[in-house]
Amino acid sequence: MNPISTSLQHHESVSELDAQKPTIRSPGRKASITQEELFDATLNLLRSGRSIASLSLREIAREAGIAPNSFYRHFRDIDELAIALIGRSGQVLRQIIRQARLEAQKGKSVVQSSVDIFVHELDTDEGNLRLLLREGYTGSVSYRQAVEQQLRDFEQELQEDIVRLEKHHDNTLKYPDLVAKAITQLVFNMGAKVVELPPEERQAIADQTVIMIRILLIGARKV
Repeated sequence: MNPISTSLQHHESVSELDAQKPTIRSPGRKASITQEELFDATLNLLRSGRSIASLSLREIAREAGIAPNSFYRHFRDIDELAIALIGRSGQVLRQIIRQARLEAQKGKSVVQSSVDIFVHELDTDEGNLRLLLREGYTGSVSYRQAVEQQLRDFEQELQEDIVRLEKHHDNTLKYPDLVAKAITQLVFNMGAKVVELPPEERQAIADQTVIMIRILLIGARKV
């Protein structure tokens, strides 16, 4: 057989095999990603106690398993991601705590249930509450404003639930908007104070907060 012909046939066979091979992406890189996955990647990086401002776009992209350019399909920059993440964390947390308040209809203390859930959220893997506490006190102006908006949303939902629960128990509460504002500030300040404390010290302060909220509610019924 002609050596040149044999060589050409071999080359064609190899080329056909290469054409049949699937395209291999860079190790660890994803073809596409959702906003939720970017949020989760960011929260993972924040678990060590870092602030959003300390993160780089490349870090977030690497944690999410995407090329840095893929980040821009969802957000213009880290600031836009951070503000969206703060909003998402606030929404998730409001749903969790509101569910705890609804437990009051089953005979549980709405105040105790709410505070217990709030403290429990300090140690969850998601890190939503820690994010709000950290960025609300030490974040940039735009981040603090985003957290303040979440607190106003907390206040509004709490006010609606307080009015509903007080009516259910045939009570009249004066200034429910101010009561909701005071409770929200009290609970978030408590969270910032206990976030790094050991469980026993944390629980003692949480119990004090429950008593303070109950005193506040009793006083608002007598104004």
